Amino acid sequence: MLSLVRWLFDASVHAHLLRSCALALALFAPVAAPANPSGPTTVDAAHLQLPGSRLLGQATLTYFGLRIYHARLWTLPGFNPHKTGDQPLVLELEYFRSIPGKSIAERSLQEMRRAGELSPELGQRWLADMQRLFPNVKPGDRITGQHVPAQGARFWHNGSPIGQVDDELFSQRFFGIWLAPSTSEADLRLQLLGLDRTAPRGFASTP
Repeated sequence: MLSLVRWLFDASVHAHLLRSCALALALFAPVAAPANPSGPTTVDAAHLQLPGSRLLGQATLTYFGLRIYHARLWTLPGFNPHKTGDQPLVLELEYFRSIPGKSIAERSLQEMRRAGELSPELGQRWLADMQRLFPNVKPGDRITGQHVPAQGARFWHNGSPIGQVDDELFSQRFFGIWLAPSTSEADLRLQLLGLDRTAPRGFASTP
């Protein structure tokens, strides 16, 4: 009986590790040497793509001690963290490692499915949209996404526009990778949304 309990415990821990590392392992792995992106942001300046916004939260995604990217979320005053899909926002990822755009697109679709099933046709269309949009990134690169309620998503690479997807459900699912309760990175979500009371508002307790 003791051996059975131990096996169940080990299996549970293993499953938890797999879930918590899923984004980093497939979406943000094959690695290059780490760079030195700007890291945590402390200014309250509005993001250029969302006038009047302020930095709500930020966090660094790591995988077994390796920094993958630093994420920042800008929102407007009065933002409700429990209704992220209904409000405009800007999410920026600044990368520490080199990642193929194809890998970003494929893993993004897998993570988007966590919020509910998608038809094969819709999944293929969204995958094609993301493969068209997302470039290969290198250390220091930034991909910025803007959620526009009732419209869709817009994207920039290092400040230059790279396209948009005019599909509200796509936008909700995409930004839900980081902001929805179904995310595989619950701690990162809390920090981005300013719900982590152990870190000051707008800051991440980065390793």
